[in-house]
Amino acid sequence: MKRLYKNKKSALSLTALIIMLCGSAFFYGCSEEFLKPDPLSFYEPTTTFSTESGLQAAMANCDKNLRNNWTHYNANSNSAPIATEYVYSDMSVATKADVGNNILSNIDVQLNPTQEDLGHEGGDFRPFYWTEGFNGIKGANTILTFIDAVEGLDEATKNAYKGRAYFHRAYRYYNLVFQFGDVPLITRIPEVPKFTYRSTTTAAILDMITQDLEFAVEWVPEQKDMTYVGMVNKGACRMLLIKCYLATGQFQKAKDQADILIDQSGYELMKSNFGTFIQNYSPETWPVTRNVIWDLHRAENKLIAANKEVIMGLPNRGATAESMIPFYTMRVFGPMWNNANIKTPDGKNAVTNWARNNSNYTANLDYTRAIGRGIGCYHLTTFAQEDVWEVNGIMDEGDLRHNSTVGNWGRMDSLKCNEKTSTSYGKNIRLEDGFTLNSASTNNGNQIWYDWPHYKLYMHDVAAEANQASEQFNGATTGGNADWYLYRLAEAYLLRAEAKFYLGQTDNLTGAAADVNEVRSRAQCSQLYTTVGIDDIANERARELYLEEWRNVELTRISRSLALASKSDNFGNFAAADADRLGEIESFWYHRLTQYGYYNKGVGIRNKTYSIAKHNIYWPVPSSAITANKKGKLNQNYGYDGYDPATPKWEKWEDAVVDESVIE
Repeated sequence: MKRLYKNKKSALSLTALIIMLCGSAFFYGCSEEFLKPDPLSFYEPTTTFSTESGLQAAMANCDKNLRNNWTHYNANSNSAPIATEYVYSDMSVATKADVGNNILSNIDVQLNPTQEDLGHEGGDFRPFYWTEGFNGIKGANTILTFIDAVEGLDEATKNAYKGRAYFHRAYRYYNLVFQFGDVPLITRIPEVPKFTYRSTTTAAILDMITQDLEFAVEWVPEQKDMTYVGMVNKGACRMLLIKCYLATGQFQKAKDQADILIDQSGYELMKSNFGTFIQNYSPETWPVTRNVIWDLHRAENKLIAANKEVIMGLPNRGATAESMIPFYTMRVFGPMWNNANIKTPDGKNAVTNWARNNSNYTANLDYTRAIGRGIGCYHLTTFAQEDVWEVNGIMDEGDLRHNSTVGNWGRMDSLKCNEKTSTSYGKNIRLEDGFTLNSASTNNGNQIWYDWPHYKLYMHDVAAEANQASEQFNGATTGGNADWYLYRLAEAYLLRAEAKFYLGQTDNLTGAAADVNEVRSRAQCSQLYTTVGIDDIANERARELYLEEWRNVELTRISRSLALASKSDNFGNFAAADADRLGEIESFWYHRLTQYGYYNKGVGIRNKTYSIAKHNIYWPVPSSAITANKKGKLNQNYGYDGYDPATPKWEKWEDAVVDESVIE
């Protein structure tokens, strides 16, 4: 039986973390204090990493930190990093009213290199992504720097370690280049501080990590040959390699690797119920008819042996903060339906999050325990709530991912008034029936009223369930289960469809539609495609991969792939785009955000406007990183203060690697 990959605290893991955090001082600011000795310097890397246990500790830390991109949150638990990826997309906007000008709304004027952090509660995790990305790179470089000095490892074992480290470095760089554009390439742990870095072009970085992943696919074992679930495996390396092939225009290679992953690696789409049927805490309030989509997205089922679809998951469970980071999915992403936010026709509070020990509590109207008490930080767009679910011009009522009848999809008008003193008690809350929104304190109602994918957000809040007085059910708390998917097979089908689309020709285009239809058929959709364009594939990603894919990164990557393939979207746009000038021109990313999202619509939603510019496809490189590199010059992206087209960059990754050893 496979064991869960747990990361227990130990002296070695602490040592590994210290060394990773003492890598290149340039990213976090430099001072003379850096040169002064302190107790941390007594940990000698050449000693720590002279044994396999030291490598294992460093690798465990790299694996564990992958989950931070989803579960790291601010002190008030009002946001999550993955939310930023969706704010910069066609699927949602930030709506938390009490953060004022710190909300990411008018992005075209808010973003600048010195305004590095607008605040996590407003949806801005850009600085976190920069820091976390380079922390992960340092962790991988730690392993790669010292592994050849470890005695007693045979070649296959050593190469497997290298391959997993290459994956970690590639994963971080893949995301960084599609968030920040051209960034510094660092492939080793510097022995002394370096202040003369240059940026390396996105194309060059993609070339390097593609080669690294080819090595990883050759040497990293399959999951079935590994002791623990949650470690980087061959399937994960192959999945990321497919994305890199698409990003570098190697579309046939992408298809070939997807063929292997789908047909020869032992994975399967889950097409029937499996694992444990996990109901919500109040099924009499919100009944769920058991179905495969519900089972697939229960945290308790994600990493079990019966789940043949998971390629790599992120274990996140346990009784201590060391073993688990709470993931408040229901609080952060669910609508704020409670208290005075919705009024009945007779002026009462329509739905309240009553605690179980309150005399007003009604067991079959217990929405707090059934769906969680959301605060509406991120309002799903009309596209994400409604339009994307139309295929062939028809609303696909059978799609389990958008099905409220079985309990998977949450609709606001499915809630019923639970105020006993109201004449509307027990009635569905419908705006057309006289219910109204209290928009005064909640961003014109944007936090209150929108539909949501309940099957993705619902998690057992074990701490709240144990407390009869609790009015807050937020998501997976310490002691619960917040396991998440990094990669699963459904995405491989959609990546293969994309590769076939770029390759063109009738058989490939037919095959692209067939791949998308595999995913749709599993969801019991009645509407299938006969042919697909890139917008159709991007739409299916939106339906299938909400809060799994990095939506902003993937839309940007698709923009690059379209340009490299000289292909058009569904409307004939972008065939002549320049892959290296996406920030300066109309891009697929910009088109999606303004065509399908809430950006640049004028009035916006409930009188709140959202705006964005073409150059915001790439975020500004933080000024702190640029100024810390005091003897060199890093690239700043087009459209931001400090942009200089004459800034030198490394056009070949090999030149950047050679320069790393040059200290001036």
